[in-house]
Amino acid sequence: RFSYYGMRAVLVLYFKYFLLWDEDLATSIYHAFVALCYLTPILGAIVADSWLGKFRTIIYLSIVYAIGQIVMAVSAIHDITDTDRNGTPDNMTFHVALSMLGLVLIALGTGGIKPCVSAFGGDQFEEHQTTQRSTFFSVFYLCINAGSLLSTIITPILRSKECGIHSQEQCYPLAFGVPAVLMVISLVVFIAGSGMYVKAAPQGNIILQVCKCIGFAIKNRFKHRSSKYPKREHWMDWASEKYDKLLIVQIKMVLKVLFLYIPLPMFWTLFDQKGSRWTLQATTMDGDIGLIVLQPDQMQTVNPILILTLVPIMDRIVYPLIKKCGFNFSPLKRMTVGMFLAAMAFVAAALVQLQIDKTLPVFPSSSQAQLNLLNIAESGVTVTIPPNEPVVLGAGQVNLIKKKKVAIKLAVIQIIFITDITCIQTIHVHLPQVEDKTAKPEKGGNEIRFVNALSTPVNVSTKAANYETISPLLFSNYSLIPQGKHTFNITNGVQKCEYTKILGYGAAYTILLPSCCHPHTITPCEIQPNSVSIALQIPQYFLITAGEVVFSVTGLEFSYSQAPSNMKAVLQAGWLFTVAVGNFIVLIVAELAKIPQKWAEYLLFACLLVAVCVIFSIMAYFYTYMDPAAIEAQYREEKELEPEEKEQLEMTKDQVVNTTEDVDVFSRRTKM
Repeated sequence: RFSYYGMRAVLVLYFKYFLLWDEDLATSIYHAFVALCYLTPILGAIVADSWLGKFRTIIYLSIVYAIGQIVMAVSAIHDITDTDRNGTPDNMTFHVALSMLGLVLIALGTGGIKPCVSAFGGDQFEEHQTTQRSTFFSVFYLCINAGSLLSTIITPILRSKECGIHSQEQCYPLAFGVPAVLMVISLVVFIAGSGMYVKAAPQGNIILQVCKCIGFAIKNRFKHRSSKYPKREHWMDWASEKYDKLLIVQIKMVLKVLFLYIPLPMFWTLFDQKGSRWTLQATTMDGDIGLIVLQPDQMQTVNPILILTLVPIMDRIVYPLIKKCGFNFSPLKRMTVGMFLAAMAFVAAALVQLQIDKTLPVFPSSSQAQLNLLNIAESGVTVTIPPNEPVVLGAGQVNLIKKKKVAIKLAVIQIIFITDITCIQTIHVHLPQVEDKTAKPEKGGNEIRFVNALSTPVNVSTKAANYETISPLLFSNYSLIPQGKHTFNITNGVQKCEYTKILGYGAAYTILLPSCCHPHTITPCEIQPNSVSIALQIPQYFLITAGEVVFSVTGLEFSYSQAPSNMKAVLQAGWLFTVAVGNFIVLIVAELAKIPQKWAEYLLFACLLVAVCVIFSIMAYFYTYMDPAAIEAQYREEKELEPEEKEQLEMTKDQVVNTTEDVDVFSRRTKM
């Protein structure tokens, strides 16, 4: 779990800042990967139950899993193709191809072992060891959340470190490499215990059997579509010529639950965006919350922390209180509430995004230009750019001029350095031009550059960047400096001094050097640090996690209770399939909708889920709870009865199937 969640925590940032994809493409590929991780469990279940068995399936696919993690770590090493040693890969196609190969292998591995690991653990207990089995699953669930929590804390820290052979860049190889090493260690430990395991032989895959039965029923119904053939009570009854009646009844129960699954993907569409859109949102926020400083991808730790807190609170306090108040809070009602809470989480995310948008700089559009005048002369000057009014600039001052409807294709922001004015004739003025920043700095860092107003060269360096030598009356390139306190060493060969500045997140600064030891900061682009606290994301994480606890945990319990004894794996596969479909929906919306305002996109998702929530509540209202064990027992007894007894049993059976009384899932299972 550390291996999977640790890799996934930094994945969308890897796409954006290493592979240099835009936010929409990064989001799409991220959710395509997650969707694939939830499609492959079906393949893993078929392989384990039909051919290899759970133990060998876990071994083989874990090897694939570990290889995928290693490939991902190698793909993030920029020095492999960085021939000019500037910190940027020169052959991005190589890194993209290697990354996609690694992700496919990881999806096959993690998805393939997903249905096998928990079931293999359950196989280690005999029928009378129900208490021990229950303890195992509790520890298993705890390990999942512990792995998720630790990885989302540690992996972003590893990612934020700098590493490299020729140039120092953010250490994605370490962020992917540590999960790869842990995956190899876990595989070795698992294999080491081979002699102690109970290894059940493959019994044949029920999923394939169900699919064949459904396929035969459809095919047989199509053959007998003429009106001369009598209608049957249910379309699955057309399979009775070939398949056992009990199997058909079991499939009917499964299909009844699967029909309820149709609206569920929309919940996962919103839920899994906490690893993509919400992480990207965090890059535009201030991670300093007082006692600690959070990286954008570390905010995901709020989810496992809240899960470990809310699950016992809901089970021990909230649900019993609701029951004492006399309200029938059935599983389907809980799931409806969970969907509504997820929608409210995205409303909260939209409100946070509106606050972020207020702090973002306003850059010129495609039909505008923006000009900054910086006077680095020792005296004040007056500058006139027709048809604008004259601008008076004092020494070391900057002024902003905007002009609309200029004949340019792209937005351009330029800064002109006024170095010396000795006469009124402007043709003799030295006016070097450079482009300013036209976007917020990436990765939540700070773009810093220096202007040398001296007549001698100046050398500027710091631990995070080396500006080397800046010629007289010229400027340095921007360097990306992370958040925190930084000391810049400045020397002109004669004087040497230090300049200390505390940096926040997402700002752009131009530091003017009118003398070697008296630098001062100007901000011609007005790109201020991120001022919206990352702590404002906590309410949306609380709402989405509360929705997960009420929706996901209850949904799994409901599916288990409503499934026939031999088809619980079928419903588990169906449940995982809804997660995959939900991620595909994000992929489609991100690529096709192209909504420029993120807050509007969040509201769109919230509205879609509310609409789906209404539909699901109507479907849930007409759903009748079943007792699969009782139904199966009656059909098994039917084979041993006399004809007249069978007729009486049919009447009783209809009453069981069509009962409209809600069943308390947990108490019913205890009684059974």
